[in-house]
Amino acid sequence: MSAQIKTLGEALPEEIKRCTELLSQYAAIGPAGNFGAAMIRLDIQNGVNALASGDVVAMLAAHEALKGCK
Repeated sequence: MSAQIKTLGEALPEEIKRCTELLSQYAAIGPAGNFGAAMIRLDIQNGVNALASGDVVAMLAAHEALKGCK
């Protein structure tokens, strides 16, 4: 079984999607999830901005930040 290698241009949108879904879980918690939701929103926005700019360094940083969202 071989692992599929993804480009940053493929992996970053996947992480943005995953974190967008995670955001709804934080929002469902209510006030206790507000801080976490705000941090995830910021990471998502940074990822979207990095993709739009094409800045590879910003894309790498955004991808790493989004991977850290739990």
